[in-house]
Amino acid sequence: MALRFASLGSGSRGNGTLVASGEHCLLVDCGFTIKETERRMARLGMTPADLSAILVTHEHSDHLSGVAPLARKYGLPVYLTPGTLRARDIGKLPAVHLIEGHRPFDVADIQVTPVAVPHDAREAAQFVFRCRGRSLGILTDLGTVTPHVEEHYSGCDALVLEANHDPRMLAHGPYPPSLKRRVGGAYGHLSNQQAAGFLQRVGYERLQHLVVAHISEKNNTVDLARAALAEPAGRVANCIFACQQQGFDWLAIET
Repeated sequence: MALRFASLGSGSRGNGTLVASGEHCLLVDCGFTIKETERRMARLGMTPADLSAILVTHEHSDHLSGVAPLARKYGLPVYLTPGTLRARDIGKLPAVHLIEGHRPFDVADIQVTPVAVPHDAREAAQFVFRCRGRSLGILTDLGTVTPHVEEHYSGCDALVLEANHDPRMLAHGPYPPSLKRRVGGAYGHLSNQQAAGFLQRVGYERLQHLVVAHISEKNNTVDLARAALAEPAGRVANCIFACQQQGFDWLAIET
């Protein structure tokens, strides 16, 4: 079976990404209530009962707030770093698997590689998924692209990549100065230009799908992100822009 992926929503008001192979499906982050998660999964033909596990990137509410309630209701194991677990008291979980920011692990037939990233969280990690010779990278919520990140995300067959803000919009936008410094800083979020530079450096020749994600509703627009990423996006067979409300529908990586 092909490696497939879809989004429940992408942005500062809630995130969740499904990664599936055959009968097994992983949920990366959950920033929604149980009811909202169930509704969004139903749109994609799934229910939380179909999940094999939840993976957590970091402790910010738009990624973590729905994890524990969903895990408790459906008896789901949760994979996260020790720092993320210690960062917030989320209550008892049915099963906890502590992961390291560099050591691969398997969930069913999907190999998961955590990748440590610079973000203003206790021990943030993003993920690269591999199955049957194909790979999917999910890379959001980081303020700097390090050589370590570039090494792990080179040669992916599909990529979900953050293009969070336009620097001019952020500078002149409604956020207070402290939040502007945080978002635009080395431990904040990638700008459109940073995302484009990352793609140029790691190469995009293998990409079947490029999903531009975590686009700020206040400090960016799809048109600005599209313009900044025009060169790499124009050379990828399928490039789409994820949104907060709808995320994006199932995409399959061809073997």
